[in-house]
Amino acid sequence: MYQAAEKRYGEMKYFSSGKSGLKLPAVSLGLWHNFGDTASYENMEQLCFTAFDNGITHFDLANNYGPEPGSAEKNFGRIVKEHLSAYRDELVISTKAGYEMWDGPYGDWGSRKYLLASLDQSLSRMGLEYVDIFYHHRMDPNTPLEETMGALAQAVTSGKALYVGLSNYDGATLEQATAILKELHCPFIINQNRYSIFDRTIEQNGLKETSARLGKGIIAFSPLDQGMLSDRYLKGIPEDSRIRTDGRFLHEDAITEKRLDQIRKLNALANDRGQTLAEMALSWILKDGIVTSVLIGASKKEQILDNIKAIQNTDFTDEELSKIDEISR
Repeated sequence: MYQAAEKRYGEMKYFSSGKSGLKLPAVSLGLWHNFGDTASYENMEQLCFTAFDNGITHFDLANNYGPEPGSAEKNFGRIVKEHLSAYRDELVISTKAGYEMWDGPYGDWGSRKYLLASLDQSLSRMGLEYVDIFYHHRMDPNTPLEETMGALAQAVTSGKALYVGLSNYDGATLEQATAILKELHCPFIINQNRYSIFDRTIEQNGLKETSARLGKGIIAFSPLDQGMLSDRYLKGIPEDSRIRTDGRFLHEDAITEKRLDQIRKLNALANDRGQTLAEMALSWILKDGIVTSVLIGASKKEQILDNIKAIQNTDFTDEELSKIDEISR
C-alpha cells in the first residue's frame, strides 16, 4: 500500500493562483500523455507517486485525454481509489471539457448541455464527488459566452467543482468572460494556455497581460514545446521520443536545422547558468511571477525529478533574457 513521503512539502514552492486563496505547486503534473489505455498502469502509478512524494499536489486532466478519450480519467481514478484516497484533501484535481467527446451535436464545444453532462461523466470515471478546478477547454464561436460561463457557475453551485478556469482563450475573450463570471459570483481563478520560449502566443494575444491585470492565475502547458526545449534531439531522434511513439502533436519535420541551431545555443546558455536546457525553459516561464505553475508531462519518474529542479533558480539577468529572445526569435 502506497504511503506518501513524510517530507513531501520540504522543497516544492507554492504560489497563489492569481488573487485567489488556492495555491498551486510551481510544477504540476499533466496527464495529457502516458495515462491512456496504451500505457503501462504500473508506470502511471510510479509517476503519480513520484510527483506527490516531491510536493506536486496538482494533477491535471481533461475528458478527452487518452487514448481512448476518457481513459486517462479512468486510470487516474483507479490510482486515487487504490492509493491516494487518504490524501484527497491534499490534492488539486482538475479536468476540462470543450473538445469532441461523443457523437452528435451535444458532445463538443461549449453548450450548457455538453459541459455539465461532461463533468458528470468525468466525475464518474474518476470516482470523485467533485473536482477542484473545472475548465472550459477552448473558446466556442457558436455558443453565447453567457451560456458557457453560466454552465461553469452551475458546476460550482452544484458542488461538483470548487473553482473554474478557462483554457486556450485569448485576452479579449478572457476580459469578457471575467466580467460575466464576476456577476455570477463564480470563483474563476486560472487560465491554462500553451507557453514556452518557442511559443509566445499568450504575450502576443494579450492573455498574459490581461490575466495579470485581472488577478487571474496562469498555468502553462507544453512548457518544453513537446521536448524540443531540452537536449533530447541534439543527437538525433530517440526511439522512445514522442515523435516516434506518438506523432499526433510533434512531427519529425519540426526538427529543422534552424530549430536545432536554436536549441544548441539555448543549451549552451543554460549550461552557463548551471542548468539543463529543460530546467532553464521551465525557470524562464516562472521568472516574473505571473505564471502560477508549469504543467509538465512525463513518461519516466526521472523526468519529474529533473523538472522539479527548475524551481531552484528562476532569476535571470537582463542580458540572459535578451539572449533568449534573440536566439528564439
